Amino acid sequence: MAPLPDVPAADPRWSPQSGPAPAGPLAAPAWQRTPPRLPPGFRWIAVRPGAAPPPRHGRRRLGPTPRYAVIPRWGLADHIDQAPAEAEKPSRTGPSASAVRTTLFLSVLFLAMAALVYVARYVLLVINRNTLLNSIVAIAADWIGVLASVGAIAALIASGVMLIRWLVARRAAVFAHHGLPESRSVRALWAGCVLPLVNLLWAPVYVIELATVEENYARLRRPILEWWVAWVFSYLASSFAIFTSFATDAQGIANNTVLMVFAYLLAAVTVAAAARVFEGFARKPVQRPAHRWVMVEREPTDRRAGRASGVPVELEGQEPAA
Repeated sequence: MAPLPDVPAADPRWSPQSGPAPAGPLAAPAWQRTPPRLPPGFRWIAVRPGAAPPPRHGRRRLGPTPRYAVIPRWGLADHIDQAPAEAEKPSRTGPSASAVRTTLFLSVLFLAMAALVYVARYVLLVINRNTLLNSIVAIAADWIGVLASVGAIAALIASGVMLIRWLVARRAAVFAHHGLPESRSVRALWAGCVLPLVNLLWAPVYVIELATVEENYARLRRPILEWWVAWVFSYLASSFAIFTSFATDAQGIANNTVLMVFAYLLAAVTVAAAARVFEGFARKPVQRPAHRWVMVEREPTDRRAGRASGVPVELEGQEPAA
C-alpha cells in the first residue's frame, strides 16, 4: 500500500541523530515521549533475490472419471528402451513363433487324418467279415494306412524338434535376461527331451523351470499339467498299439486298429496341449514383465472401515508397517 500524503511528519526530537530529549522541568509529557508509529500501509517484508516468483494458479477442477465397457488397449503398451546391439543379440537363435505354430498345426492335422484312415480301415474290416473285398480296395486300404502312419510319425518328429529348439533358445534368453547361469547343458536338454520314457519326466521339468524363472508358472500351471497328463495317456495308448501290432488273426488286427485310432487321437490332443503351453510362453516376451499395474476404482472409506478386522497386522512389539 502506498503511504498517505496527509500523514503528519514524525517528531524531529525522536530522530536517530538527535536522540530523546533530556528530562527536566521543560521535558515533554509522557505521551510525547513514546515513539511514533509508522503510518498505515508500511510494513517490513522479506523478498528473495532474483526475479519475482511466478504467480500461482488455482487447481483446475477435474471432470468426471472416464469409464469404459472394456479395457482400453491404448494404455497397455509397454515402452521398452532400446538396448545396445550386443545386448539385443540373443545367445542362441531358435525357430520363429510362426514356424512353431505352423508345424504344430500340421502335426495335429496329420494325426487326425491318420485316426480317420484307421477308422475307415476298421469299417472295412467289419464289412470283410461277411463280404469279400476287392483286391484293389484291400491293397489301397493297407497302403493308405501305412502312408498315414509315416506322415503322422514324420509330423511328430518335426514338431518335437521344433519344440526342443524353441525350449533351448527360450531358456538361454530367459536366463541371460535375468543374469542367471543356465543349470542345464544343451546336450542334457536334448537328451531329456528325446530319450523315450526319460522325456516323459524331464521335458515337463524343463518347462516348469522355465516358467518359474519367468515368474509365469502360476498362470501356466494348468496348461502344463494338462499337457503332461495327455502325454502319459498317449504314451500308454501308443505302447499298447505297438505291442498288439504283431497280431495275425482277424480279431487281433481289429483290436489293434481300434488302439491305433485312440493312439493317434491322444497324440493329436497331446500336441494341441503342447501348442497351448507354447502360446502361453509366446504371449509374453522375455523382456516384458509378467505383472503390470492397472488403475481400479477406489473403494469408499466407510465400506473399507466396515470390513476391516480388529486384529492387528503386526506382531506384538513390532513397529507398524509404513
